[in-house]
Amino acid sequence: MRFGIVLFTSDRNISPAAAAKGAEDRGFASFFVPEHTHIPVKREAAHPTTGDASLPDDRYTRTLDPWVALGTAAAVTERIELSTAVALPTEHDPITLAKTIATLDHLSGGRVSLGAGFGWNTDELADHGIPGAKRRTALREYIEAMRALWTEEEASYDGEFVKFGPSWAWPKPTQDKIDVLIGTAGTEKGFRWIARSADGWITTPYEQDLLLERLQLLRKVWQEAERTDTPRVVALAGKPDPAQLTSWAEAGVTDVLFGLPDKPEADVLAYLDRLSAKLAPLGLPA
Repeated sequence: MRFGIVLFTSDRNISPAAAAKGAEDRGFASFFVPEHTHIPVKREAAHPTTGDASLPDDRYTRTLDPWVALGTAAAVTERIELSTAVALPTEHDPITLAKTIATLDHLSGGRVSLGAGFGWNTDELADHGIPGAKRRTALREYIEAMRALWTEEEASYDGEFVKFGPSWAWPKPTQDKIDVLIGTAGTEKGFRWIARSADGWITTPYEQDLLLERLQLLRKVWQEAERTDTPRVVALAGKPDPAQLTSWAEAGVTDVLFGLPDKPEADVLAYLDRLSAKLAPLGLPA
């Protein structure tokens, strides 16, 4: 089981580059950042944790572009995985997003994965032309189209939301395959979507106590889909709990992410020092 970091980026306090380098220097295996292009002031979509239009954190309105943020992180690191928890691909043009991700993977030496979400904020999606009721269909098409651009000599796609004829697109990713991880609630519907179209699951922050039960369901769905590989499972954790982490590893969790505080660089690096010391007995670095 690998330990990683997720930074809820903003236009204040520690930069993604400083956080990623600090995490890599202390042995962490991965660095994740989130995405929101904007937050409509008037919304009908309720936030999953508040249950209404209020936001639990003002960083939702201040989030940095994830791929620019990861590009700065790539420039000052050598080994750490660069990913998103979670990005919203359907809020972009899929051809240019495929180019962006492939370029980052090429320039970073093959260190990129894509953590994606369907998008709880349907008002935000609507501003990008994505109907809330079709967001899962749209994401599937985006992923399929981007994979075609990443892997095929002459790529094309013909869907409801994505259409383009035979095309050349380079660079190709350095990796043979960019992992696609889906952040969603651990339901049978979500797992069936992942088993069909993705490589793994990113948990939500509010189902830690149900994780072992959710993993049993994921394994069942994976087998029924006749997948011969093993899903990546990226679990969001709170404070390091050795007993909990051990049980997660035994149940099939492959990665655990710890959030960084929204504080200046010196404070965050001191937090990473304390966190890495607590995780060292559990195998940090991997």
